[in-house]
Amino acid sequence: MQNVSCPSCGAPVEFKSHASVMAVCDYCRAVVVKEGDAVASQGKMSQVLEDYSRIQIGTTGVFGRRDFTVVGRIQLRYAAGMWNEWFLMFGDGATGWLGDSSGLYVITTEREAGAASPEFHDVRPGREYTLGMGRFVASEKRVAQCIGGQGELPFKVGEGWQARVADFRSGAQFVTLDYSDGEQPVVYAGSAVTLEQLQCQLLRDDEQIKASAGKYRGRVETLECPSCGTAIGYLPGVTASVVCQSCHAQLDAASPQVQVLAKGEQLERVRFTLPLGAKATIHGYPYQVIGAMRRSDDESSSWTEYLLYSTNASFFWLVETDEGWSRAKVMDTWPEPGRFDAGEVVCDKVEFSRKYAYTARVDYAAGAFNWRVAKGDLVRVVEYERGANRLAAERTDEELTWSQSTPVAFDQIRTWFGNAAPGLAAQAPKPARSHKTVAHAFIWWLLAANAIPLIFNFSGTIGWVLLGIVALLIPPGFITGDD
Repeated sequence: MQNVSCPSCGAPVEFKSHASVMAVCDYCRAVVVKEGDAVASQGKMSQVLEDYSRIQIGTTGVFGRRDFTVVGRIQLRYAAGMWNEWFLMFGDGATGWLGDSSGLYVITTEREAGAASPEFHDVRPGREYTLGMGRFVASEKRVAQCIGGQGELPFKVGEGWQARVADFRSGAQFVTLDYSDGEQPVVYAGSAVTLEQLQCQLLRDDEQIKASAGKYRGRVETLECPSCGTAIGYLPGVTASVVCQSCHAQLDAASPQVQVLAKGEQLERVRFTLPLGAKATIHGYPYQVIGAMRRSDDESSSWTEYLLYSTNASFFWLVETDEGWSRAKVMDTWPEPGRFDAGEVVCDKVEFSRKYAYTARVDYAAGAFNWRVAKGDLVRVVEYERGANRLAAERTDEELTWSQSTPVAFDQIRTWFGNAAPGLAAQAPKPARSHKTVAHAFIWWLLAANAIPLIFNFSGTIGWVLLGIVALLIPPGFITGDD
């Protein structure tokens, strides 16, 4: 550990890791760089946007039987969103990174390059590549800008610093090729994790998150649509894109000053079964609907997807179709082989068969999303099925994601949301008619049909007819039903 004074303001600056070459002063935001036994100030680092991440400087945990402490962070922004890279110091002096993107986490450490790596411009999400650790499928390709940082970092980084990275997955294994310093990438490898698996301590609690989320330099940013002035509810630091419900303008929410990216068409407002802001308690966690979008496929079939968020759990989707409801979650452990064009895939030792392939289009979007979304966005989808459960691979030119969905009963949806979603009442299935009601209706119809001959021969048969009516009506009275 090395303690120095900030060359800019004189405040104490602490270097916990010998691998750290710079630190950001907590008081004046100066970039303090180690130069041998001395330090120098090299400009200012932008303040990070305090987001809804539960991680913070000082969070501890265990990975691979090694304890670690979070000592720094870089906040990165790319065309479709933003994410955090937390710099870790292990108890044995080694270092690593904890990637934090919309509630999905991966831990990586630097590795030897091994086999020849593909060139950055040749990486295509969905394709399979041989890397030093085996066969992996490219999951994402990003060019990102550093928008903020704090704590200690192992290299010099500042405003405008650009990262060029490609990510690869195989099951739970994860590899990043970092091309930021040239054509020969630096290799980082590790695996997908959860905070529970890491046994994390000193995480931020709900009150800390609510008190700080959305603050730059201690000032809360209020969001009004710059295009029409409509007040919009969103999650600062988590939602990178906001679509105004009133004027359909697309807003960039991943910066201190929300800016209009594109003026939307004046569309008629779409009514959703689950309104934006609707709250529910699901498996003990409080959730809220923060975004909704209507999508359609090549055959004009349409469905609605609702994005739900909780400070204590990760994002997931509720999908509403003509066939019913399902719950979908992005997978951090991929099926095998994980390619976009596979005929069959295996997930948790269960085989799923390819069922559908189509292009999905965003027809309408409103609310907040953890990536940039706009009307007209296209994504290629392949669905795999095993019984009632489904896997879906969605691919664009920059990203491939896998999600897993399971059906949810309508009564369960209604129990979760209750009065928070009046639209559910209109969907409620009509109660089935009881056996007794059906029997009575059939008998009255039968009597009406047999009454026609009575009109022509009434006097001679009236006694027998009345006896028959009694005989017919008595049995349904003993049929159990819900009347």
